[in-house]
Amino acid sequence: MIKTDILIIGAGPTGLFTVFEAGLLKLKCHLIDALPQPGGQCSEIYPKKPIYDIPAYPEILAGDLTDKLLEQCKQFEPGFTLGERAETIDKQKDGTFIVTTNKGTKHHAPVVAIAGGLGSFEPRKPLIHNITDFEDKGVEYMIKEPEMYRNKKVVIAGGGDSALDWSIFLSDVASEVTLIHRRNEFRGHLDSVEKVQELKNLGKINLITPAEVTGIVGHHHVKAVVVSQAEHIEKEFEIECDHFIPLFGLSPKLGPIANWGLEIEKNAIKVNNALDYQTNIPGIFAIGDVNTYPGKLKLILCGFHEATLMCQAAYQIINPGKRYVLKYTTVSGVDGFDGTRKEAPKAVVKAIE
Repeated sequence: MIKTDILIIGAGPTGLFTVFEAGLLKLKCHLIDALPQPGGQCSEIYPKKPIYDIPAYPEILAGDLTDKLLEQCKQFEPGFTLGERAETIDKQKDGTFIVTTNKGTKHHAPVVAIAGGLGSFEPRKPLIHNITDFEDKGVEYMIKEPEMYRNKKVVIAGGGDSALDWSIFLSDVASEVTLIHRRNEFRGHLDSVEKVQELKNLGKINLITPAEVTGIVGHHHVKAVVVSQAEHIEKEFEIECDHFIPLFGLSPKLGPIANWGLEIEKNAIKVNNALDYQTNIPGIFAIGDVNTYPGKLKLILCGFHEATLMCQAAYQIINPGKRYVLKYTTVSGVDGFDGTRKEAPKAVVKAIE
């Protein structure tokens, strides 16, 4: 049983900033995310795309924003349960909550903050009739452990940054990498496109375009994929492989959270924005893109604001009757749980002769 003060469901920008704000109040956080790494959409879908409306950053790449947020909250030693989806929530007699993931990991906390962005991300699956028969048997929609592809034959399908970047990475891990895309053009970062071109020229990546994977061959595990070339749809051929990885992006869905008894409106969680972004269930908050209220804007900076106010309310739940006096970090400094301290240089008192 993992115990914490605030259990945060969603490790995107809003969830990560919550760790920092909670840390200022001496509250410990643990985060659950279905993705294999922190950052939410910023790290999984568009890590190399610039964001222009983060305060103090005229321009910052989404992946770099994730890195900065992780660096900022590191001193408060957050815990992470990654690659697992929050499945059920059970309210205890004392008002606390136990949240269990799809893999059975249990978490216990007096406050739950749902910061799931647009929801839990589910992979967009290609229309291959028998693909579900091979899930976790050679078909993977996300790459969680790159080493499992060591000296294996891998086929990747997709035309975005994720497909390009993983093709590049696995070219030094797998024995053979084949990248298949239904178009000749790729919608990815120019550096990645040029790197794939270079690796293709060196014979380290097999590139097949325009084409699609239309079938999977095997019994208890993937043995090969069936490929149809777009120009000759009737012409099919097989490519031997150990793994087929379709990377067509992720589709956001509220997922199991929709069954937690929360008030839902248009696939978002209704909250009390007049006070603290609490849901209809006391002790459960929703912050960031996952919530809705009159005038809601789905912006990262709005999620930061909501996280800050939510932490103040969480403090009162965890420390009933205890008064907290807000102090500016420029005055109070920041004391990390790891023993570090950040503070502004103290003024020197000295007479002028």
